[in-house]
Amino acid sequence: MQPSERDVLEALRRVRDPELGTDVVSMGMIKDLRVEGGRVSFTLELTTPACPFNEQLKEEVLRAVRSVKGVTDVSMEVRSRVPSTRPQLPNLAPVPGVKNVVAVASGKGGVGKSTIAVNLAAALSVMGARTGLLDADVYGPTVPRFIRDYRVPVVRGKDRKVEPAVGPNGLKLISLGMLVEEETPVIWRGPLVGSAVRQLLFDVDWGELDYLIVDLPPGTGDAPLTLAQSVPISGVVIVTTPQQAAVAIAMKALRMFQKLGVPIIGIVENMSYLRCGHCGNVVRVFGDSWARRAALEAGVPFLGEIPMDPEILEGSESGTPVVFSNPDSEGAKALREVARRVAGRVSVLAVGR
Repeated sequence: MQPSERDVLEALRRVRDPELGTDVVSMGMIKDLRVEGGRVSFTLELTTPACPFNEQLKEEVLRAVRSVKGVTDVSMEVRSRVPSTRPQLPNLAPVPGVKNVVAVASGKGGVGKSTIAVNLAAALSVMGARTGLLDADVYGPTVPRFIRDYRVPVVRGKDRKVEPAVGPNGLKLISLGMLVEEETPVIWRGPLVGSAVRQLLFDVDWGELDYLIVDLPPGTGDAPLTLAQSVPISGVVIVTTPQQAAVAIAMKALRMFQKLGVPIIGIVENMSYLRCGHCGNVVRVFGDSWARRAALEAGVPFLGEIPMDPEILEGSESGTPVVFSNPDSEGAKALREVARRVAGRVSVLAVGR
């Protein structure tokens, strides 16, 4: 008995995406299905190249097809197509060519927000996603320091659009720090800050991007408000350290975004622990994780713990993010896992809207 296309699809309907909670057929993830005798070929289209359940899903799909009576050979191609965020409000204009804008925010400075933002963008680019990084921290732009190997931005064309800088792995970058002298202070009031953020969004030719990571200044000021009121934001990542005081301030930023109708991707706890280089024991320098508790109480995902890894500091100081410079380090692995969870959560939010 030879299998039919219907038999194969019925088997695949029993496979559910672990994050999206819907079967792969209903999600439209099965493309170009062909059944010729006992031979079955198709394409599995994932919602992100950074899918955290990539291998698990591929195995379950193959197992389901092979279980169909009469199937003797299975050929599966895997590709990804990142879904676009739909505007939360009708007056929000998408950034041309950009599928998802992901904000990285914090309640206060000094928690390593920019380090997380830079490495999140770097990790997504390594995983195969078309990624950009916008440094919206106009008062303290750090992206040019954290990523020093880049082709400088230039102004091209009749529309005078800025072509962004290009860093390692094709990562597109723009920062006010690339456009003004390094030692020049930015002394701007609110309206100028808002205008600068809008220009960095819309006057830059980003091309086609799956993710644009926006590193916001700390707090709840003009830059976060401008971003939330200008473009559809896929979601925001809140960065904090473990201490109760730091987490309490971070939750103020989280609640601000909730009031603005911006989805919360989750909370990242930076500097969670230090692993002893001699004995391997973990030391919780700042005590137990208040961030994990806060995420649970707020009903938002806890995206992970980032250790106090000297390799992360070295990467920032040298101008090469640790996910590029030392991908096998504990810090780089933790950052990549956070990036996978962020990408998965963005897909869930985009598909669920």
